[in-house]
Amino acid sequence: MRFDVAIMGGGIVGLSLAYTLLTRNPYCRVLLIEKEPEVGQHQTGHNSGVIHSGIYYRPGSLKAKNCRHGYELMVSFCRKHAIPHAICGKIIVATEEHELVGLEELHRRGMHNGLTRIKKLSPPELREIEPHVASIAGLLVPQTGIVDFRVVAQTLQKLAVTHGAEFRMGERVESIRQDSSGIHISTSSQTYLADRAVNCAGLFADRLALQTKHDLDLRIIPFRGEYYTLTPERQHLVKSLIYPVPDPAFPFLGVHFTRMISGKVEAGPNAVLALKREGYKKTDFDWRDLWDTVSWPGFRKLARRYWGMGCGEIYRSYCKEAFVRSLQRLVPEITASDLLPGGSGVRAQACDSQGRLLDDFSFVNDGRLLHVCNAPSPAATSALAIGEVLCDQLNKS
Repeated sequence: MRFDVAIMGGGIVGLSLAYTLLTRNPYCRVLLIEKEPEVGQHQTGHNSGVIHSGIYYRPGSLKAKNCRHGYELMVSFCRKHAIPHAICGKIIVATEEHELVGLEELHRRGMHNGLTRIKKLSPPELREIEPHVASIAGLLVPQTGIVDFRVVAQTLQKLAVTHGAEFRMGERVESIRQDSSGIHISTSSQTYLADRAVNCAGLFADRLALQTKHDLDLRIIPFRGEYYTLTPERQHLVKSLIYPVPDPAFPFLGVHFTRMISGKVEAGPNAVLALKREGYKKTDFDWRDLWDTVSWPGFRKLARRYWGMGCGEIYRSYCKEAFVRSLQRLVPEITASDLLPGGSGVRAQACDSQGRLLDDFSFVNDGRLLHVCNAPSPAATSALAIGEVLCDQLNKS
């Protein structure tokens, strides 16, 4: 069974690539292989549903370029296909003096990345937008939106099938081999042959990449993010989205409040090392996943450098009062009784051998194979733009 392009992984990035390939070339024979029975079951379906504006990302980076372009494509896509969404805006607030430098840097990045309507806010101005917020200064980012990315993923699948894509659901990719005849992909059910292939396996992207790219200098480290939701009677404390100034040492945005498209308000996430790559519960555990993490020299260097912060995240995971204190920095009226257990997600975060968490997307060419090795947030927002980038790279290979 031969295809022009085989895509491994049915998250929003893989789906966007399939859709883009077929809108550009309706005669392209596209195969998408996904181990789950439905698309978008992991990072796509477990995030907070924010359409990011692009304010956080280093100017000139792949994240900055693809987030800004992806934002426009995503909003247009949702409008065209009647997907419920809202451009509600968000505020980023500084609660301590040392955060003012970071807030100013975010303003600079936002302006450089083309966000013309961001605005510096004083505490009284912030309280006009979010009456219950605590701050000494803030930024208004009106371009930020919310959507259910699972609905986006399902829509992309329907469109791709309509345009001729073939989907193989419930098949796990077990091996990849490339030779002069093409890319041989063996799954739990059969073997496929493709002229070119793209690895969009998310949490397992490094394992697939290592089958052909033996010198790959990164590994996926899974971080679980845990959420609470506000009780219905306390949802009025948050009007839209409230974010802190992020720690520049990490590619995480910190505990925040998000009003979702469903109307619920999420509070979180933290960032705890997951003991299983798809470990959404504290008790989830997998020996191989854990060994892959702790045996990677980069993780051990990272752990030595930031063990104190890691212990703090674990403590906050098990101690609700500690989680509440983090939230009270933004909204002091929040109490433990206002929070109900929410969901969780696992972020596929690449770490290199020097212990650096990659702060940008990473697309690795390997002959006629293309590996998406690091595509955490804002990959969902950027997905349609990433689909275009991957299409362009395939055309060059």
